[in-house]
Amino acid sequence: MIEKGVGGLEKMHPLKKIVQMQKKGIPAGLYSACSANELVLEACMERAMKDSGYVLIEATANQVNQYGGYTGMKPSDFMRFVLSIAEKVKFPADKIILGGDHLGPLTWKGMPSEKALEEAKELIRQFVLAGFTKIHIDTSMHLGDDDKTKKLETSIIAERGAILAKTAEKAYEELAASNPDAVHPVYVIGSEVPVPGGSQGEEEQLQVTSPDDLRETVDLFREAFRRNGLESAWDNVAAVVVQPGVEFGDDSIHEYDRDAAKALCEELKNYPNLVFEGHSTDYQTAEALKAMVEDGIAILKVGPALTFVLREALFALNHIENELLKGKSGTELSNFIEVLDEVMVRNPENWIKHYHGDTEKLRLARKYSFSDRCRYYLPLPEVRHALDRLMRNLKTVDIPLSLISQYMPVQYDRIRAGLLGKEPESLAKDRVVNCIDKYLYAVKP
Repeated sequence: MIEKGVGGLEKMHPLKKIVQMQKKGIPAGLYSACSANELVLEACMERAMKDSGYVLIEATANQVNQYGGYTGMKPSDFMRFVLSIAEKVKFPADKIILGGDHLGPLTWKGMPSEKALEEAKELIRQFVLAGFTKIHIDTSMHLGDDDKTKKLETSIIAERGAILAKTAEKAYEELAASNPDAVHPVYVIGSEVPVPGGSQGEEEQLQVTSPDDLRETVDLFREAFRRNGLESAWDNVAAVVVQPGVEFGDDSIHEYDRDAAKALCEELKNYPNLVFEGHSTDYQTAEALKAMVEDGIAILKVGPALTFVLREALFALNHIENELLKGKSGTELSNFIEVLDEVMVRNPENWIKHYHGDTEKLRLARKYSFSDRCRYYLPLPEVRHALDRLMRNLKTVDIPLSLISQYMPVQYDRIRAGLLGKEPESLAKDRVVNCIDKYLYAVKP
């Protein structure tokens, strides 16, 4: 975890350094790994070690919260989980930045606003106390007693955001009293927040945030902070979430168009202490990601794409397993691909609202959708058991290079170059690194 400087002096948060570099005309950034998958996080840390860089890892409010979320982890549990991975791969803890994503009343949006905000306060309090130092405050959604026939006013979004920031500030004071080395969190605000995990319909038309909407958001949030006695906290607001025109669906990708985002990015120059945070940057090309960073979208969030490429690798390994071990006496195959789909069919709650079409379209989406709802099922015991068997089975054989060439051609080239071994976990993680490398190319000046 990032720590204060020598002699107790305040160490500048890495995100604030990114802001400073951006304002000097240096196109620097950070990518944010929004994942709780152990193999993905190992890959992120192992790749960061090669450059002595930071790794930014974020947990969403529905993934990790005071009730455990869908991972079963509270914020303090997630922090320990990440540190245990760092210890395993020998990654320095002071190079880890933990972030909380979509922290607000999202999980409780069906409740009346007063009750939903109380839940959101406790959520943010636990994240800050656990040592998360990048806090995305998201109050953009209608709550139970809001008029859903009207657009939620930005002034309401801002006021609710300031209330949560006040809770975060109090939590930091509590944390600093017991841990003087605790680093003050930075905040990310914004009212034009893309749907977590990608769009739910192919027909959706993206509207790039207008300069007027950006000005309104920043002005109203700044005023709400002032009204709540948070003038000093405003200095720790480092980024605004906007819609720069990127998104993805089941089998579609909205490519970044810097011309369409030009007016928005020009307006950013009027804010000396802010950069943009881009959500749903998954599946953008390396050049598009680099253009985004050059245009001031300095924080690039990626989640489903990381587990999508991991799933690709695991499917490839399953095919290799079948080629090598099918029919071999005494060997029980993992049947990983079949087990994963069977579990998804029996437990449709994490994909049924996201995938649409006839039986065949649903079958393909469950396996191959860019939205990658598979990631919700990888931690389940039955799937985990199949994955463990897959890895064990492949460790009993010397995987022929010819099969790696057939199913994992990029990894084949890296093995031939002496950069990678043939262990199944290494092959899977290296496929994740292929995705990470696009982001590192984009964020390094």
